[in-house]
Amino acid sequence: MKNYLKLLNFEVNRFFKLYLTLIGLIIVSQFIGAIVVSKGYMNRTDQVMYTNQLSMSQYLEQYGIFSFQHFIESEWFLIPIFFSIAMLMIYVFFIWYRDWFGKNTFIYRLLMLPTERIAIYFAKLTTIMLLVLGLVTMQILLIPIEIQIVNSIIPTDFQSNFSFYHIYSFEIWGWLYPNTFTEFILYYGVGLIFVAVVFTAILIERSYGLKGIFIAIVYGLLSFGVFIAPILLNAFSSGYFYSLEVFLMVLVMSIIVLGSAIWIANHLLKYKIRV
Repeated sequence: MKNYLKLLNFEVNRFFKLYLTLIGLIIVSQFIGAIVVSKGYMNRTDQVMYTNQLSMSQYLEQYGIFSFQHFIESEWFLIPIFFSIAMLMIYVFFIWYRDWFGKNTFIYRLLMLPTERIAIYFAKLTTIMLLVLGLVTMQILLIPIEIQIVNSIIPTDFQSNFSFYHIYSFEIWGWLYPNTFTEFILYYGVGLIFVAVVFTAILIERSYGLKGIFIAIVYGLLSFGVFIAPILLNAFSSGYFYSLEVFLMVLVMSIIVLGSAIWIANHLLKYKIRV
């Protein structure tokens, strides 16, 4: 456990500077966006009211009120989130290939550490999940501040009564932060399995060279097939199974896929990858 924690700390520190850059990008973009979107709305409102000689009630009747959703759906809010997701997706591959192709082939130093090699796998897997959860947590903390920014610019009469809890009505937020523990385990459990399968596929490619690419692709497709098998079975049987039965089948398949990914990775690290 001690060696695992040291490896985890090491992996987090390797990405920390870029991680802070991503956090800074999200904060700056969304804060500026909240101001730009709010001021833009008020400028358009003033212009329309002045040009058409409308009272506030007449304007609201014709054009409606401002919703915080206008900001949530703007490029100021979405682009930094999707960019950060893309960077983390790239890092899922980079976290391994950097060790092989970086300076001094660092992977060999890692593999020679006096600890179980699978600890390296778990440390990298945990790092990815911590980075993802860290960004999601930060976004939760930013929302109330952004609501205050919007409220300070747009008068109450021109906007809907929006609170922090209304964010769960937005589809994108339901994916980022599920509002039930079961959904949280489901969504992020799927993400964990995906990363684990990708990690194992990378180790397969590293273990068998060119033919390893083909084996890794086949392995990835088989894992995906096993995972969605209960869903396809239920679809082809015209909803024969109860929702709970489908959920339990998916849960069992998920455990099988995750367990096999870890077992294969452990086998490859022990017996196929040499230093």
